[in-house]
Amino acid sequence: MLIYKDIRTNKEILTYLRYSEDVFVSIGYKKHGLSHAVHTAQRAGFILEKLGYTKRLQELAKIAGYMHDIGNIISRRDHARSGAIMAMAFLGGIQTTEERYNGDVFEVFSAIGSHEDKSSTPPTPIAAAVILGDRTDVRSQRLRDVDEENYKDVHSKVIAACQRTNLEIFKDRKEISLWLDIDTEICSIMEYFEIFTQRTLYCSRACETLECKFSLYINGDQFL
Repeated sequence: MLIYKDIRTNKEILTYLRYSEDVFVSIGYKKHGLSHAVHTAQRAGFILEKLGYTKRLQELAKIAGYMHDIGNIISRRDHARSGAIMAMAFLGGIQTTEERYNGDVFEVFSAIGSHEDKSSTPPTPIAAAVILGDRTDVRSQRLRDVDEENYKDVHSKVIAACQRTNLEIFKDRKEISLWLDIDTEICSIMEYFEIFTQRTLYCSRACETLECKFSLYINGDQFL
């Protein structure tokens, strides 16, 4: 049986995440290693928990969330697909023959493989939860350099401006809300949407899979 605690402490997966992070350090890109993996895992599990999904699906969502970016060890390009193949090999190798065909491993690598497919609706609740966990991680803490003069691009500038993020789940009214506090002295609201409109639409499609609507609040005002 796949257990998040075991995957979380597995040395092979830790090596993938740490090496990928070293690559991103070299190009000055925002943090994509262990902290982002843990954040995505916890948020994916939290989403399914609050919506009343089974503990097993919550566990699988955390595993998929934790492993979703391991493909970066090969290349940033198409890392979702390469990560899914890596997950298939890794998870198949740690299970018994019977466990390999019980569906859990397929749920995990399906979620990993689809987390960058912005042109389609996420195929499963686990995939949707991973996408939301990943795409709502816009914490300014993900930047390596908070010096404005050293922002690598507009994307980094927007991330730096996001001083607080909070995801709220309302099971009764089937709504998932993302609350952001953006420092408009760093970037304007318009600049945020110039970079993250596609991300916002993707979150909305993920919520559809979870039979919820997606709401976005910035500095207390509702934008979606």
